[in-house]
Amino acid sequence: MADGKSMDGKSAVDVIVVGGGNAALCAALAARETGASVKLFERAPEDQRGGNSGFAGGNWRTVYQGVEDIRKLVPDLTPEEIANTDFGSYSEEQFFDDMARVTQYRTNPDLCEVIVRHSLDTLVWMRGKGVRFLPYYGRQSFKLDGRVKFWGGLTITVSGGGIGVVDALFATAVREGVQVAYGSRVTRLLHDEEGIHGVEVIRGRKTETHHARAVVLACGGFEANAEWRTRYLGKGWDLAKVRGTRFNTGDGIQMAIEVGAQPYGHWSGCHAVGWERYATDYGEVALRTSFQRHSYPYGLMINAEGKRFVDEGADLRPYTYAKYGHVVLEQPGQFAWQIYDAKVEMLLREEYRGRNCTKVTADTLEGLVAKMEGVDQAQLLKTLNEYNAAASGTVPFNPTIKDGLGTTGLAIPKSNWARKLDTPPFQAFAITCGVTFTFGGIKINPEAEVLDQMNAAIPGLFAAGEIVGGIFYFNYPGGSGLTSGAVFGKVAGTNAAKHAKVRPAAS
Repeated sequence: MADGKSMDGKSAVDVIVVGGGNAALCAALAARETGASVKLFERAPEDQRGGNSGFAGGNWRTVYQGVEDIRKLVPDLTPEEIANTDFGSYSEEQFFDDMARVTQYRTNPDLCEVIVRHSLDTLVWMRGKGVRFLPYYGRQSFKLDGRVKFWGGLTITVSGGGIGVVDALFATAVREGVQVAYGSRVTRLLHDEEGIHGVEVIRGRKTETHHARAVVLACGGFEANAEWRTRYLGKGWDLAKVRGTRFNTGDGIQMAIEVGAQPYGHWSGCHAVGWERYATDYGEVALRTSFQRHSYPYGLMINAEGKRFVDEGADLRPYTYAKYGHVVLEQPGQFAWQIYDAKVEMLLREEYRGRNCTKVTADTLEGLVAKMEGVDQAQLLKTLNEYNAAASGTVPFNPTIKDGLGTTGLAIPKSNWARKLDTPPFQAFAITCGVTFTFGGIKINPEAEVLDQMNAAIPGLFAAGEIVGGIFYFNYPGGSGLTSGAVFGKVAGTNAAKHAKVRPAAS
């Protein structure tokens, strides 16, 4: 398929992709691989490219049956690594069960099926596009009985984290002939009764029109739009920190709805985590994960009233961290403290030892409490004493499973990993809510075609990534966001290119 000319003289292409993250790049590469000419519009300047993907830790949830599947993604595993590692497996059934359970059985089953069944082959395809996958030894494994064991369904990460994915895919996209335009804010879809014919773009102070036979929207949710957060997520969400890009303000959702797309999914829900209380308002790639505070299952979380407000040990971290930020935001003052003792020091993630922490330490619990600003200190000491009295289980502590080491007699239990806070030095970290991405968006079918209010496909319009609604509700399994974006990005790009082959150019 060759480039043509649009009505205003601009170069026309087969497929336009809107966005610059994981989903958009997979769409662009898949469309190009299918033979389409492709132009990608990234709203951010080049040094801030990548959407939320650039801020991700880079962890992937994928089906695999054992070490042979892992070697498809990591072919340079050494014999020593294989001998010393229990990779286990993660079946389609486990992935389906995790998606259903954490979304309270609301995930769209047809979309979920596409993600699960195509997770491994999509990652293998991405490896062929330059992405370097690795076993997730750093944060998602522990050594037990002499062998490394992974837990929580997360075994694969990527070299360089999220920015490693973005850089690798951009390099391949340019090499394979994708045209990339930075600093280009797409504001409107060109359409008529026959469907979508291109986009309107603001570059600098100028408005341009660019024609195409198909358009893929992969430009994120609305988490960076404080007004939309308050409108759809609710009171107080304008005060949340934004973990990722400042450019995800809902433009793609808005322009899709304007041409008849069906709003869909959990519009009052989002991925939100415990985050450094005094973090910057928006994410900074250089500080990508240094503000996150994800080791709470091994400690306690306390609000300004000096009380616990959540079961820190309800489940393994990958199944709770994306919803607990919301709970923190609901606390008085929109903050909380995490408390740990020396027994779990080796289990705390590396960001707890960095410079970007609001942290206090003491050799006694009384001394620690005295340093924790904004907290009812008398109530907090009472809470800690009650917790220590209730944490008297004799079940062996095991951080790789839900070990059943729980409290007894507390109004809010700690169901697992409940050990007494009795070993100095003690540490406390101040946190707030960091919002990652929103769950509401537009409706697509399993072919990634955008659907209108009558559930009919809008000709020439496809979508992937965080702009898609109906996949996550209330929560998500850790690592499934990148997988969803990549799977549907590939589907959207492939089908957009196929659509372009049979559709006449705009005239």
